[in-house]
Amino acid sequence: AHFYNLSSEMYYFKPNPNPTANLMFMINRLAIAIRICIHFFMFPIGLPSPNPPPPTQEARPAASDVNNDSSITSSKKRKINSSEREDIDSISSSPKTTNYSSSSCTSTSQHIQKKLRFEDSVDFIGLDVKMAEESSASCSSNKMKTVFLAGGVGHHANGLTKTAGSTTFSNSKPGAAKKLVIKNFKEKPKLPENYTHETWQKLKEAVEAIQNSISIKYNLEELYQAVENLCSHKISAKLYKQLQVVCEDHIKAQIDQFREYLFLTLFLKKIDKCWQDHCRQMIMIRSIFLFLDRTYVLQNSMLPSVWDMGLELFRFYIISDMKVQSKTIDGILLLIERERSGETIDRSLLRSLLSMLSDLQIYQDSFEQRFLEETNRLYAAEGQRLMQEREVPDYLHHVNKRLEEEADRVITYLDQSTQKPLIATVEKQLLGEHLTATLQKGLNHLLDENRIQDLCLLYQLFSRVRGGVLLEIWIIHFTMVINPEKDKTMVQELLDFKDKVDHIIHVCFMKNEKFVNAMKEAFETFINKRTNKPAELIAKHVDWKLRAGNKEATDEELEKMLDKIMIIFRFIYGKDVFEAFYKKDLAKRLLVGKSASVDAEKSMLSKLKHECGAAFTSKLEGMFKDMELSKDIMVQFKQCQNLPGNIELTVNILTMGYWPTYVPMEVHLLPEMVRLQEIFKTFYLGKHSGRKLQWQSTLGHCVLKAEFKEGKKELQVSLFQTLVLLMFNEGEEFTLEEIKLATGIEDGELRRTLQSLACGKARVIHKVPKSKDVEDGDKFSCNDDFKHKLFRIKINQIQMKETVEEQASTTERVYQDRQYQIDAAIVRIMKMRKTLSHNLLVSEVYNQLKFPVKPADLKKRIESLIDRDYMERDKENPNQYNYVA
Repeated sequence: AHFYNLSSEMYYFKPNPNPTANLMFMINRLAIAIRICIHFFMFPIGLPSPNPPPPTQEARPAASDVNNDSSITSSKKRKINSSEREDIDSISSSPKTTNYSSSSCTSTSQHIQKKLRFEDSVDFIGLDVKMAEESSASCSSNKMKTVFLAGGVGHHANGLTKTAGSTTFSNSKPGAAKKLVIKNFKEKPKLPENYTHETWQKLKEAVEAIQNSISIKYNLEELYQAVENLCSHKISAKLYKQLQVVCEDHIKAQIDQFREYLFLTLFLKKIDKCWQDHCRQMIMIRSIFLFLDRTYVLQNSMLPSVWDMGLELFRFYIISDMKVQSKTIDGILLLIERERSGETIDRSLLRSLLSMLSDLQIYQDSFEQRFLEETNRLYAAEGQRLMQEREVPDYLHHVNKRLEEEADRVITYLDQSTQKPLIATVEKQLLGEHLTATLQKGLNHLLDENRIQDLCLLYQLFSRVRGGVLLEIWIIHFTMVINPEKDKTMVQELLDFKDKVDHIIHVCFMKNEKFVNAMKEAFETFINKRTNKPAELIAKHVDWKLRAGNKEATDEELEKMLDKIMIIFRFIYGKDVFEAFYKKDLAKRLLVGKSASVDAEKSMLSKLKHECGAAFTSKLEGMFKDMELSKDIMVQFKQCQNLPGNIELTVNILTMGYWPTYVPMEVHLLPEMVRLQEIFKTFYLGKHSGRKLQWQSTLGHCVLKAEFKEGKKELQVSLFQTLVLLMFNEGEEFTLEEIKLATGIEDGELRRTLQSLACGKARVIHKVPKSKDVEDGDKFSCNDDFKHKLFRIKINQIQMKETVEEQASTTERVYQDRQYQIDAAIVRIMKMRKTLSHNLLVSEVYNQLKFPVKPADLKKRIESLIDRDYMERDKENPNQYNYVA
């Protein structure tokens, strides 16, 4: 860099605040200087000769020869730094023979052959350069002239004089390559007198000029070289202390301007300007003293760098002043508070001031703690106020807006270390403190109106708070199960609610596994709050969907509906209750012919089998087998028998173990019906000996042909309705007692039958007096004026309706079946264990049973087994049972 400066005054050193950039810049310039030095050593100006003659004269090293010949070029001494060693070694390791033409010749070329070699190590301060060159081919007399570089020539740079050592040449024969010998200085150069003081004065003036923002008198590279010279002669410690004193005096003088009374915004701007000026000044000063920073300071780990020294002085004398610091922090907090309230502030000023606090390493101690306290106080008051003033959706949108604003502040001017505690503070005061109130106040409203976007926002916000909304969000609408008034619509409401919940989990809660599990637990809990009732209602809902005449859904929609019902079915405990009611309703659908689709029935059966196992559906499958076998038997019966009269008979043979239990009812059938029964009985027992047939008249149905004034009609009625209507072929009017005596129908069933004929939609008989209920003494007559738009009229819907007695008997049958299961479980356990305590026995029984049992009922079954000698109490320990073989 020094050599290049001699060649061009246009070059000067530009300090850069980036230390890496400074280092790369210096390396680049040093490489340029090395290339120029090598060029001057090896390639003097001239044109090469195509055929150089061999040298014939050897150059002798002599100091007097320098002045004897004008063709001899003066030697030039170079200062070679340690970084040049590798380049020079590469040159000396591969000698080259080069032809040159002397500048003093006009027609003949001079041929010079050189060989460079380093003999000694290169010193860091200076080198003697000795070079011998032999030239030949003169212009006219072919005289040989000796060309060499003379030693002893010196030059001045930045006040330092460098002297050359003695010149030494190596003898060489003609034609041999000449040697370049480089040796160390015998003595290191010394600084002139007063050089240190004069140089420091220059540096001090430059530093003060930078601090006062005026132009510098001296070249920046000259100043840099001066610092390097001082550091090279071990004056670094004194130079560092002098620089520290100058910077300290300047910063001390700056504090007075901040002790005056200033408006807050003006004060902050003044602080910011002082900081920006200080940073710019320290960058310039550090660029000049970069050599000091990279050598002396780097070697002394206890000393701060020039930049860090400036930061410490600024922190100690300006920011550490209590009045200045307090006013600065108060001003920053006031600006942030104004921005939170909606005002526009100077964000660049805030960013600069907070960056200053961070660079001075007082950000967390002096600002962040107070900032978080103010934030906590602000949002605590705001949360309490807005929860009372706003609805939940508006409050959630406000909280989301606040979180976005605080995140933007972190990006814009706050330090990244503040982000986590700041967001946590906002979430705690606006969300965590109001979790329960938000759920109680607005969650039902959001779910009722199916506000998906607001529910998404609710999930996103509350998932940020520990605890969140997991099980709490599902404790809704449970009154639909607990309230008996909603029994008719409970199952459909459950299905709709389940669809809504699934949609919310899928869209709003992103299929969060915790929410899915919480939903299942919540459904299982609230559905079973009413023992057995949900199972009964689900069975009735399936029956209603699978009945004939249900035109509400296509086959595909019916299949989807059955899948949804099976999901609800999984949550109920009393699956045996479902089986009992489902079997009763299925029997009616099959026997009365009210099933909508055999495929749908079998599809539901396969779903139950997959869910509960083959044992659960074995009896249901047996019912379908009976219906198919009955069809085959009727085909054979009609082929073998010629039935008298015009009555068509259809009989369904039912296996008693598969079908629900029906109470036999003896009624007075017509003689034609009795004759057909006997014919079929004889046919069936002839094919299946040892079997017993029992006629069930309660589920029989007929098709009657009737003639009214309007015309002929066909009436699809039950067997009981048939017996009542056929009486009016024999007379015009009958009382309740007369009908009961003639038909033999049980009183309650007869009243229901007469009510369906006289008080329903299709009133084929009249009742006197007119009322909804059938009372004793009522009279009935045929309605000859009956009118209906249809030709075939279904009046046997009464058969499909469940009576109170049927429901009670079904429930009682379930209870009896459960008792048998409990007894079987107790006997199995005692047979395996032989001896067991009461508590362990109860625990084992609960593990085996699939339905809920009250402890009192279980204790009754244990006592019953003891009475029947299946087990006994231990004589010594009454709380222990022994199995009786």
